[in-house]
Amino acid sequence: MKPGKNVRLKFVSEMFTGYLTLINVHMETSSEYKLVPGFGNSFGAGWRVMTDNFLRLFLVILILAVVAAPFKMFNFKFDISDLHNLPWNMGHIIGYNIGHNMNYLPALGALGLFAVFFGLLAMLYSFLVKPVFEYGGSMIFVQAVRKIKPDFEYLIKGFMENYLHIILANLLVFALVVLGLFALIVPGIIIGCRLAFVDYIVMDKKLDPIEAVELSWKLTKGHGWQIFFMGFVSIFIVIFGLCMLLVGIFPALMWISSSFASLYESVLREKEKPAEVIAA
Repeated sequence: MKPGKNVRLKFVSEMFTGYLTLINVHMETSSEYKLVPGFGNSFGAGWRVMTDNFLRLFLVILILAVVAAPFKMFNFKFDISDLHNLPWNMGHIIGYNIGHNMNYLPALGALGLFAVFFGLLAMLYSFLVKPVFEYGGSMIFVQAVRKIKPDFEYLIKGFMENYLHIILANLLVFALVVLGLFALIVPGIIIGCRLAFVDYIVMDKKLDPIEAVELSWKLTKGHGWQIFFMGFVSIFIVIFGLCMLLVGIFPALMWISSSFASLYESVLREKEKPAEVIAA
């Protein structure tokens, strides 16, 4: 083969390789999520995040559902009328003997203590265990938005790292929202919307509860209505998911979680961009 022909073949090969490289770069760039703060943009990006990471995010939602199961089991209300459903109609026996024989009062007291005990377990579980999994799950969705392979260790990492900050941040947000709801409900809704990013911030920025609340309040400035309407629409998405033979609830929760994580990431980039320009 002539030297000139080899040079031409080599040139064509390099051109073809370069062309393929440009195509790959273009495909990677075009596959980036459109992270712009907004109602439609967040749900649109959230849908893409969900479909691109369906199995991983499905597993996260499934684990969070299992984690919430004990709380649902403990969260029951004792009603003496339920005893009428028993075969021996204990409700009638106890109701009758309360008026005629005070010896049955200790039995009722024991049932009351039993209910209080399980209520206390539910409260401790909801404030000391459940938030760790939920905060970790939120961070996994943020990873998916950033096109980082979701790390399932985040679901339990909070027990080994940042545990106190997670528990205190969750307690602080709960207390502030409840106090706001007591103040004619509307302030509670406003506070809930402005503190929607606290779980992301605690896990992402490793800030303490006060700093996380302050940063969330700062980041959500001007985006409160978007968060409110996203939460409002999310209710109907969940209802629609439940109507799909209950199976649709999992994609519904995945879409909602992905959308809020997309909103957090887009707002974070929007707020941090000026600082990066100034630093440059």
